[in-house]
Amino acid sequence: MDAFYASVEQRDHPELRGRPVAVGGTRERGVVAAASYEARAFGIRSAMASVTARRRCPDLVFVKPRFDVYRAVSLQIREIFADYTDLIEPLSLDEAYLDVTENRKAVASATRIAEEIRARIRERCGLTASAGVSYNKFLAKLASDHRKPDGLFVITPEMGAAFVEDLPVGRFHGIGPATSARMNRLGIFTGRDLRGRTLSFLQANFGKAGSFYHSIARGLDHRAVRADRVRKSIGAETTFFTDLTELDAMREGLLPLAEKVWRHGEASGIGGRTVTLKVKFADFTQITRARSGLAPVPDRASFERIALDLLQSLFPMARAVRLLGVTLSGLEEESGDRGRAQMDLGL
Repeated sequence: MDAFYASVEQRDHPELRGRPVAVGGTRERGVVAAASYEARAFGIRSAMASVTARRRCPDLVFVKPRFDVYRAVSLQIREIFADYTDLIEPLSLDEAYLDVTENRKAVASATRIAEEIRARIRERCGLTASAGVSYNKFLAKLASDHRKPDGLFVITPEMGAAFVEDLPVGRFHGIGPATSARMNRLGIFTGRDLRGRTLSFLQANFGKAGSFYHSIARGLDHRAVRADRVRKSIGAETTFFTDLTELDAMREGLLPLAEKVWRHGEASGIGGRTVTLKVKFADFTQITRARSGLAPVPDRASFERIALDLLQSLFPMARAVRLLGVTLSGLEEESGDRGRAQMDLGL
C-alpha cells in the first residue's frame, strides 16, 4: 500500500488531501508512524522524531493513529488477495507476498493478477497500491518499490541479475542501515560490488546471512511464500553516528525504538510478555538483557519503563555504546483485555 496510514487519513478527511500529513508524533518526543507523499517531499519519513519533522515542514499536520481503522482496511485488502490464492505471507498490515503460480482464477499472467488486485483495492477501499511481479520474493519486493506510488513493475528472469547490479545495497530488502554501512566500509556499495565478493568472504564477514547476500546479488532467492509464517518477535534497533557514553543520550536513542516496536504490535493486534534489550559496544561485542512477565506488557508506558530499567541496570558502563535495540517477544493475539492482568516484573 502507498503511505498506508497517511492515505487512509487523507481518504477519510478530505481537508487533509494534498497536504503534508504525518500519522503519530502527537506526544512529546514522539515519532512519525507514517508520512504522506506530500510530507515525504520534505524528507519526512517513518520513525523520524516529531521535532525533526516539524523543523523540516512547519505546515506538517499531525494526526493521531487509528489502528482499529487500519486493521479493518487491511482485512478488506486481505479478502481481495484470498480471491486469488491461499499462499499469502503478510509482512505487515499494508504489505504481503502472494504466490500466484497456481491461482483460483486460473489466470496465466501474474501481471494481470496484480493489475486486477490494484484496481479492486482502489474500487473497494479508495486507496492506491503498488505491486511488484517477479520470479522470487526478493525481486518482487524490489519491483514493488520501483514505481511507487500507484505503480506496477515487472522483473522478468532475463532482467533479474542485471536489475540488481547498479542498485545501492541500502535499497536491498533484508539489508538494513547498519549492515549497509558495514558493507560500505568493506567497499561494497552496489549489487555489482556485492556480486564480486566470494561466498567465503561474505560468510566470514556476515555469518549465515552471507549466503543470502551472495544469492540476491545474482537475482536468486529460493525462499517460498509461507502462508503459515509465525512471527516470534517484534524489534527495532539503531546504530548511532557517534558512540554513546551517557545514560541520557542512550535513553533518547532507546525511546523512539520502543515506541516504534509498541506501535507495530498495536497495529498488528498482538502483545508480548518478554522485553529484550540489545547493546552493541564500540568494540562490536554485544550483550542482551531480558525481562519476562506472566502476562503481556499492558501498555506502552510499561514497555518503555521496562526497556529503560534494563538499560539503567547496566550502568556504570565501562565501554561506549554504538547500537541499541529493543524487542518484544512471547507474542500472542490481543484478547481485548491485555491491560487487566498484573505483570510479574521480576528479573
